Amino acid sequence: MGNRNSVFDCHIVHFPVIHNRAGNITPVQNNIEIPFDIKRVYYLYDVPGGADRGGHAHRDLKQLIIAASGSFDITLDDGTTKKTFSLNRPNMGLYLCPGIWRDISNFSSGAICLVLASEPYDESDYIRHYDEYKIYCNEL
Repeated sequence: MGNRNSVFDCHIVHFPVIHNRAGNITPVQNNIEIPFDIKRVYYLYDVPGGADRGGHAHRDLKQLIIAASGSFDITLDDGTTKKTFSLNRPNMGLYLCPGIWRDISNFSSGAICLVLASEPYDESDYIRHYDEYKIYCNEL
């Protein structure tokens, strides 16, 4: 069995907050606040009430997911253990290492899910079916 990541390798990252009377600023920098170089940024918004997102894993991609506005839950699954994180502050994010299945749910009204990714989009990096993911986990 090879070396594979678990849900316990994923963790909350707290970003610095610079307080100002005119509002707060939170810097996010490659290899400082984020443990990788950012090569892609995307965000989810206007998610209909009761809808879920995610439902996939990545073979190599690292991500940091931030609730830029509102809140949502992320349930991680490494094929053995599941762990749920609630994100609701723009100065904290969830680091997801490769090889972890994720489901995103419970979006609040107006939620914005900001994702910082270590690589450009690559369809071949996705595992989109859970039965395929279980096979992937057993091969590592």
